[in-house]
Amino acid sequence: MTSHSPRVPVRTATPADIDAVVSTLTSAFFHDPLWGPAFPDVGRRAEQAAAMWRLYVTSALRYPWLLVTPEVEAAAVWIPPGGSELTQEEEGGLADLLTRTTDEATAGAILAVYDQLYSVAPKEPCFYLTLLGTHADHRGKGLGMGLLAESLARIDELGAPAYLESSNPANLGRYRSMGFTPRDELTTASGHVVTTMWRPAR
Repeated sequence: MTSHSPRVPVRTATPADIDAVVSTLTSAFFHDPLWGPAFPDVGRRAEQAAAMWRLYVTSALRYPWLLVTPEVEAAAVWIPPGGSELTQEEEGGLADLLTRTTDEATAGAILAVYDQLYSVAPKEPCFYLTLLGTHADHRGKGLGMGLLAESLARIDELGAPAYLESSNPANLGRYRSMGFTPRDELTTASGHVVTTMWRPAR
């Protein structure tokens, strides 16, 4: 690993951490270039986004790969090889959830983004980093990248590759420092560019 991120304690999240993980991700992605504007009603953005993040976080607890720092200042949601972000039942209810919490146009635009992301997802088995975020109150301490470094150390022990989607170009250099290289670029309907990145097995 070429990163010099500080080592941070990491643990596997439990059901008792769901609220804290949702809070951290909601804070982390509030101003994200992709996921912020995806919820255009700024006054209700936190509430609306939190409903979506809660679905993904709760589903991810099926696997022992929802990793957090001790007080959930940062969280990483990994899907292991052969896994899925949502169950079939959850996937089927996503449109209704988004429509109830936002509106039809917003829900449709978010679902279109997910469709694009799925269309370029790798077919080969890998660990998929669906979400990585640090709560705004704890930024600048190296917790997010430290959590990523510890996550990748665990993945390296299994000899598996890793994949992620960077919705923020400011993070590309950070991911490169961890051994990821760009794989694809896709442009959403809003004109935002998402870069997918791949890290070979070590």
